[in-house]
Amino acid sequence: MKNPWVVIGIITVLLFGGAILFSNVSSQQSNEGVTAASHIKGNPEATVKLVEYSDFQCPACAAFQPVIAQILEKYGNDMNFEYKHFPLPIHSFALQAAAAAEAAGQQGKFFEYHDALFENQDEWAKSATPAVFFMKYAKDLGLNEEQFKTQTNSSILRENIQANLKEGRELGLTGTPSFYLNGEKMEIKSYEDFVAQIALAIDPNAFASSTSSTTPGTPEVKFGL
Repeated sequence: MKNPWVVIGIITVLLFGGAILFSNVSSQQSNEGVTAASHIKGNPEATVKLVEYSDFQCPACAAFQPVIAQILEKYGNDMNFEYKHFPLPIHSFALQAAAAAEAAGQQGKFFEYHDALFENQDEWAKSATPAVFFMKYAKDLGLNEEQFKTQTNSSILRENIQANLKEGRELGLTGTPSFYLNGEKMEIKSYEDFVAQIALAIDPNAFASSTSSTTPGTPEVKFGL
């Protein structure tokens, strides 16, 4: 009769080896057809470039989205806007939300999903099971649900998020939203000031105060959350 400890050792090796194989197969499946990409709206050829480092669970970021939408509607032909991830550690579901948005992006719906996350932030951010809502938004957008579910675990997409995060940290960022206009970090006093700076970058002859009516009744924003 074989030594029982030898038998146990063989079984352990087989199980461990099988677990590694299964893990590798799962990783390959989640990365199948995945391509990391930048997320840009507006005119890609425009010389005026606005970059936002943002966190889907950040209330200030959600408050800013309608303003950015208005800016793109008005100046979209004269500028390009790029969204970059900067999930803060104080937000438990920010990284998970970013991965969901990246997975939606694989089906051409990054910004549609981006909008859904911000519009419904109070719903999923306060839930113990945000993944349920993430799947709901994917379904509402008509995404292939199985592909979406698989690709939210893609190591390629998560590495893309981490690359954005690392880039932001190297710039010295500590909070969100943080904006860069033509490579320079914006110092923003109000929504109106934000819009005015962009308008002046597009047209240096523009009268800054003329944009003050663009965002009537908007609340004060506390940055760095």
